[in-house]
Amino acid sequence: MKKKGHRPVTRVKNPQPNIEDPDWVIWAAWADRITFEEIEKKTGYSESDVIKIMRRSLKPSSFRLWRKRVHEKSIKHRKKFEYSRKQISSKIKKGDYL
Repeated sequence: MKKKGHRPVTRVKNPQPNIEDPDWVIWAAWADRITFEEIEKKTGYSESDVIKIMRRSLKPSSFRLWRKRVHEKSIKHRKKFEYSRKQISSKIKKGDYL
């Protein structure tokens, strides 16, 4: 019997699909670390296009959950993300956070 390899295979719950795959947009829209600006740069889909794709592809309850999540997360938009980072860093510098 032969060993397959020494390196274990790491399984990810939601692995990243190929960027040419239409499911990539859905995967990226759910991912917190990918902004709408990055999705537009890589695929050409604007935020409103992504919303339309998500509305078409998801169940109504899942779409509402996603919209609520995107609305509350400041990191799906680059400007909001940078602003929230500035607030956090200024609090740390002042010592308010500690």
